[in-house]
Amino acid sequence: QVQLVESGGGLVQAGGSLRLSCAASGNIFSIIPMGWYRQAPGKQREMVATITSGGTINYADFVKGRFTISRDNAKITVYLQMNSLKPEDTAVYYCNALVANWLHWGQGTQVTVSS
Repeated sequence: QVQLVESGGGLVQAGGSLRLSCAASGNIFSIIPMGWYRQAPGKQREMVATITSGGTINYADFVKGRFTISRDNAKITVYLQMNSLKPEDTAVYYCNALVANWLHWGQGTQVTVSS
């Protein structure tokens, strides 16, 4: 069993910042790939940022220069620092983790950016 718990979402004005956290627990015995996705109302879920077990990072073009993904391997936690937020960043943000070839998802955390 693997559990992912996200936190840090909320309401922020445009131009503001938020930091999301996702803590993984359960049967995890090695460094795992993790990532952040988001889903806005009426839209498909889309990749925001990912980080591999080796630390390779990939960002969606729409967040480059504004968002930063990082991880704490000891805590099995991935973070998403979001700066210069825009109203179009409003969505439910989900983290995922690949454990034993199975992709696990968190429950999501709402991020709302007001104009």
